[in-house]
Amino acid sequence: MAFYFVSTFANAQTPTKQRPYGYRGLKIITSLRLPFPDFQRMNFLQQNTKYLTIFALALLMALTRSDHFGSAITLPDASLAVFYLAGIFTGGVLSFVVLLTEAALLDYIAITHWQVSDYCISPAYVFLIPTYAIMLLAGKWSAKYTSLNSRDLSRQLMYLLVAGSIAFLISNGSFYLLSGKFPELSVVEYMQRVAKYYPAYISSTLIYSLAILLFSKLVFALYQEKYKTA
Repeated sequence: MAFYFVSTFANAQTPTKQRPYGYRGLKIITSLRLPFPDFQRMNFLQQNTKYLTIFALALLMALTRSDHFGSAITLPDASLAVFYLAGIFTGGVLSFVVLLTEAALLDYIAITHWQVSDYCISPAYVFLIPTYAIMLLAGKWSAKYTSLNSRDLSRQLMYLLVAGSIAFLISNGSFYLLSGKFPELSVVEYMQRVAKYYPAYISSTLIYSLAILLFSKLVFALYQEKYKTA
């Protein structure tokens, strides 16, 4: 997974008339002695980095979407982090459509085959589209902060926190308004009830996102330094 993320990260925000950042990234990765049987297979991975990145993110979501907050045997849901990272590493409509389709398919399978409760399925379900779109856009906007320093990391953290908070409001607000499950609760009462879930909601997203970002930035920085001194 690190190969996919580092290669994509290296190509983010490459200037149109210059090619030092992304070009160096590709040169660095090309020079690595990775455990592939031959150069052609390695070259195939480089040429299809975008699709392999989408696959890696889709796999992360598939492994974690069964439980929102995690348990003793399951990991917390990484869906928000997946869309945020997709915005950084791919930033396109294709990744959004693929991951959104996967999310809906996973929910359908969980409800119809794994006896998961359908309590959250309501007319508000469609508002997962803007919820995840906010995360992807935040990732796309923060992709320009590529350096491994406190300034760039803090800016990406700011985008992530703001987008995650907006996503929380959209998903929970739409559920209150459209699900029909809270006719006796006022808006204030409802928000007081769901507010206790916010820390777990945002913390898992932060952990997944920052762990992958830090790892990708660190690996890229190490290999960039190796390339400079080669």
